[in-house]
Amino acid sequence: MKVEKKGHTTTIRNTQGSTAEFYQKLHHEYNSFKSQNIIVDLSNDKALTMDDIKLFTEMIKIHSKEKKSLVLVNNSVNFNTVPKNIMLVPTILEAHDIIEMEEIERDLGF
Repeated sequence: MKVEKKGHTTTIRNTQGSTAEFYQKLHHEYNSFKSQNIIVDLSNDKALTMDDIKLFTEMIKIHSKEKKSLVLVNNSVNFNTVPKNIMLVPTILEAHDIIEMEEIERDLGF
């Protein structure tokens, strides 16, 4: 797991290989990231499945209650099959854009 902080956002890159193992490690260390917006970069996992993505559902719920964004990044998944409560984008740049938009919405009270 590679962690990079930039402003109010932390990018966490999966270097584990297995998304399930990576999720367990991220879940275990979540308290150290919960005050930041989080980008979870799963780009290295070309065999990512919908079950792997759904692992993050509970963490996303908890994070949104804290008024923070959690965005997943991977471009090898059919975006039409991703549940609406999970924000999945194909690039890191788009993840940053989503976080900025959500920050603006929160500032405006939406």
